[in-house]
Amino acid sequence: MSKEISLGLFRLIKSMKKSEKRYFKLFVAPDGKSDDPKFLKLFNLIDKQTAYDEEKIVAEEPSINPSQLSNLKAHLYKRILQSLRSYNSGSVNDIQIRELIDHAQILYNRSLYNQCARVLNKAKKLANRHDSLELLLEIFKWEKNVLSQTIGRGNQKRVNEIIRQVQDVNNRITNINKLTNLSVKLTALYLRKGYVRNEKDYHKITQIFEAGLPKYDEEQLSFHEKLHLFNAYVAYYFFIQDFKRGSEFAQKWVDLFDNAKGQIPGNLDMYIKGLNSLMVAQYKLLQYHPFVNNHKKLKAIRQIPRIELDENIKLKLLKYTYVHEFNRYFMLGDFDVGVALMNKIKPGLEQFIHQLDKHSRLVMYYKIACLYFGNNNFRQAIRWLNQIVNSEEVDIREDVHSFARIINLICHYELGHVEVIPYYLRSTYRFLSKQDDLHQFQKYILAFIKGVDNKMTDGELIGQFENLRKKLLPLVDSPYEKRAFIYFDIISWLESRIEKRPVQEVIKEKSQKIISPSVAA
Repeated sequence: MSKEISLGLFRLIKSMKKSEKRYFKLFVAPDGKSDDPKFLKLFNLIDKQTAYDEEKIVAEEPSINPSQLSNLKAHLYKRILQSLRSYNSGSVNDIQIRELIDHAQILYNRSLYNQCARVLNKAKKLANRHDSLELLLEIFKWEKNVLSQTIGRGNQKRVNEIIRQVQDVNNRITNINKLTNLSVKLTALYLRKGYVRNEKDYHKITQIFEAGLPKYDEEQLSFHEKLHLFNAYVAYYFFIQDFKRGSEFAQKWVDLFDNAKGQIPGNLDMYIKGLNSLMVAQYKLLQYHPFVNNHKKLKAIRQIPRIELDENIKLKLLKYTYVHEFNRYFMLGDFDVGVALMNKIKPGLEQFIHQLDKHSRLVMYYKIACLYFGNNNFRQAIRWLNQIVNSEEVDIREDVHSFARIINLICHYELGHVEVIPYYLRSTYRFLSKQDDLHQFQKYILAFIKGVDNKMTDGELIGQFENLRKKLLPLVDSPYEKRAFIYFDIISWLESRIEKRPVQEVIKEKSQKIISPSVAA
């Protein structure tokens, strides 16, 4: 077994809960013994390790022959998956349905057709209840097999009904495949580029969306068709920065689950994603009260009955909880509170960040940097921005990489690092030009930083800040330049410098005009 597969076995064991480990030992040795105790010994040895060490395993257990170890690991891996399938059979809908289909196949092979039909009927009811379309097709396949073996009155009617049902399910699956293909295509482009930068980007994305969207009557769609339809619309509207329309479809997405709560346990990943999308839109639109209500909803997911939180779900819940807690501080201008929390949880947060996928890690670095920037802690902001600036993975969210460099430049300016500013200016110009992201917003800021120096009087410097603000304000309503203000509230930063106040104070004052003082406090 290769090193990668061995590490896979180690990670699989480490991902198991205590209850799953106990179940595994009973599953393979219900009477306290096992036909082959070696793989159980191997399980216990690996379970005790903090890092996978094959030499230590062989040294500690003489009964395990090194030449047998590869087969032993393969056997252990298979038995763990079998036990996990059995362990989750009562809580995972698709596993329950597949088990019934397996039972029906066994009965069919024994020519027990009536019993087979009864089991298939039970499986079909369960599959219909949970909208498990692919499994319905498998059930129909076995129903047709049973039908061919049971001749009786009304057979033709039964045949026609099965054909109609198969066609209906196939149509629904085709719709879902088209919608998921569209969502994946949009997501892949977004993860590379970020929000649309110009009219060319807009037309390209709109063309992809319109070409990939199937014809539909929303009233006639199944639960999962609606789910993936709303997901595709949210992805499209977010991409083109229409957060108002994106919010509408994200709300429909969440409402879909709220009106069918029985679907939440089996589709928890998509429910969490829908809530996250809605909160992202509400954050961008500064809809504080709905945002807070949905944040509470996100946190309450752990208390939903019959919910099984696997490692994937736990990680996503933790990630979204962190991200939206940061977003709440940004909305209120409470950067000092956010930084105080950051300093408290930093060791655990840094460990958590390394568990994230590359895109989520990038976003987390950026948000933490902005949190420190808002608190005038420019050194710490630079430290987190360097995680992005020094990264070689610039093919992920090129937009975040671009704005990280701009904020990094502003941080060095704030700290008076005049000796390094020319270097960072050249570096940022090169990067933005290479990424085709040198727009008017970026040009104004780079020209500003290049043009100011420490010999200017306070009056001259404030004049430069006012001039930059005057140039940037019209861009707030520009279809493609406005995306810059999504990443960084530079207007508030300029106003803080003009008025000689902390940027946190300026943002907090603005937020209190939108949010009631009692809530903001």
